[in-house]
Amino acid sequence: MATTPLDPDGVRAGDDLDRAHDPGLAAAGARAAGAPPVDLPVPRVLVGTASWTDPTIVAEGVFYPPEVTTPEGRLRFYASRFPLVEVDSTYYALPTRRMAALWAERTPPGFVFDVKAHALMTGQPSEVARLPKPLREQLPAALGRRARIYGHDLPAELYDLVWATFLDALEPLRADGKLGAVLMQYPRWFTPTTGNVELLLDGQRRLAGTAAPVELRNRRWFGEARQKTARTLSFFERERIPLVMVDGPQGLESSVPPLAAVTSPDLAVLRLHGRRRATWEAPGVPTVERYRYLYDETELADWVPRVAEAAGSAQRVHVLFNNCYGNYGTTNAAEFSKLLSEQ
Repeated sequence: MATTPLDPDGVRAGDDLDRAHDPGLAAAGARAAGAPPVDLPVPRVLVGTASWTDPTIVAEGVFYPPEVTTPEGRLRFYASRFPLVEVDSTYYALPTRRMAALWAERTPPGFVFDVKAHALMTGQPSEVARLPKPLREQLPAALGRRARIYGHDLPAELYDLVWATFLDALEPLRADGKLGAVLMQYPRWFTPTTGNVELLLDGQRRLAGTAAPVELRNRRWFGEARQKTARTLSFFERERIPLVMVDGPQGLESSVPPLAAVTSPDLAVLRLHGRRRATWEAPGVPTVERYRYLYDETELADWVPRVAEAAGSAQRVHVLFNNCYGNYGTTNAAEFSKLLSEQ
């Protein structure tokens, strides 16, 4: 699909977005300059973004200095600005030990990685061509000919191998004390059925010993009635599973309310996706365009006391900006850290 080129400010010609929330990369960069790195007064709260390698952020003059052009340099620079990052690439392709070892080597002590679970681990499809060769070679012939497969398509021993490969790859991060959590982000069609609850609990059992926050993306877990929300929260509290707090578009099938609820004493997670409702569920929209939204200070400030309160209930709090279009996520992460430091 052809895309309209960016103008010098990083805005596409003909866009009718609210310029307050899509002012362009230059304007976002100017805002970031007013929010330099800070040491948060509540050390248990870590703030970062859900990517450091998206093509829109590595473009020249967006976030990285001109001399920072290599994968190693980018991660080192990012880690000099923020203490936390989420790895999104592991959703599309199973990670390797070598890659995780490089992440650990290129970041300072205390830096933390939250790693997104592979698609097959959360009931979503994976491209067969992107699976590791040893796993592809063991696929039944009928599955090997498919373009995409689901976890439930796999023989039990191969499904177990997916999990084993994923967990083994993360050992360098775990050994270095840099593995924060494995994010279990379930798809829009993951509704509160008995089978899906069992799938969710199976994932938690397989990740025993590793924090595994769950992000839901279907309104039926909450619905219109308070009783349904109360049942969902009660389930996560009873199982001591961190339910991800979400800031995102409202009024859609995949919308969940922006609840500030801590359901595990170990970890609380807030992920902010932006509020670009028009493109959130629209077909054919590039993923990065769905998150093309720059929060204003009022929207950020609304979460500050709720995050501070969460820090009083959980040992660790991770705040991740997933509005990773250009420098929008990094700008908002810096601004949020500054607001939190002023509390």
